[in-house]
Amino acid sequence: MVVRRDVNDQPVPPGQRRSASTATAGARAEAALRAHGVESVDHRFLGDIDLVLVLGGDGTILRASQIARDKDVPLMGINTGHVGFLAEADPDAVEHVVAELVAGRYTVEERMTLEVTVESPEGAIQHGWALNEAALEKRDRARMLELAIGVDGQAVSSFGCDGLVISTPTGSTAYAFSLGGPVIWPEVEALLLTPMAAHALFTRPLVVAPSSCLEVIIDSTGFDGAEIWCDGRRSLDVVAGSRIRVTRGERPVRLARLNNAPFSRRLVRKFDLPVQGWRAASENGLGH
Repeated sequence: MVVRRDVNDQPVPPGQRRSASTATAGARAEAALRAHGVESVDHRFLGDIDLVLVLGGDGTILRASQIARDKDVPLMGINTGHVGFLAEADPDAVEHVVAELVAGRYTVEERMTLEVTVESPEGAIQHGWALNEAALEKRDRARMLELAIGVDGQAVSSFGCDGLVISTPTGSTAYAFSLGGPVIWPEVEALLLTPMAAHALFTRPLVVAPSSCLEVIIDSTGFDGAEIWCDGRRSLDVVAGSRIRVTRGERPVRLARLNNAPFSRRLVRKFDLPVQGWRAASENGLGH
């Protein structure tokens, strides 16, 4: 299945694209698939598929992750967006990517997900899931959320804030990162809770075990309530008195990889981190 950036994904101005446009890359991908005798289908196809090939940025990959998760197949991204942290290749390598996929020369990396449950004061329950994060956000711009957080049934802290973000290691380089949260390597399975503009002394990010249950009790939301956004795509309503529970998801998202480069290399390349001092030290026999 081939999934492309659509009107619901943030467009990238031509001058800011890393390389070829999504349309051009998509046409090349489908031509390469036909040349290998492989039929490509779009997101409306209801039958069985072998893999989801995504052409777009991280937003498009997050959209496609729902398809891949539901069908329990790997997903591979070709970046035609900005950072493309979840993508495996750039558009210039479309033909090579297709050839490797058809030949089965790839590995599959499982990324943990989040299961989100919101229970209202009346007992109504909503469910959601996320690959990156579940972001609790206020709707009333003039007032803070008043909430209490707990881990595994133990109260930890209470404070006022604009919201908070609960992330997987995959999501630690996304919304949580912009809030000052730590980068967590994907191999380190954990849950990350990062407050948003909290008005309290103890508001540092918390990293807890993947088996833990993070709980948030909402005391006050202001006049307009609050909401949880799962990967910025699926929302759950939150009212005062609600109890939010976040645990590790039972079903992971499977990412197809063409190389076994360490995560640190991807981090440096995607964020364009300065590493000149390390290179100089390595040349002098240091840093081993």
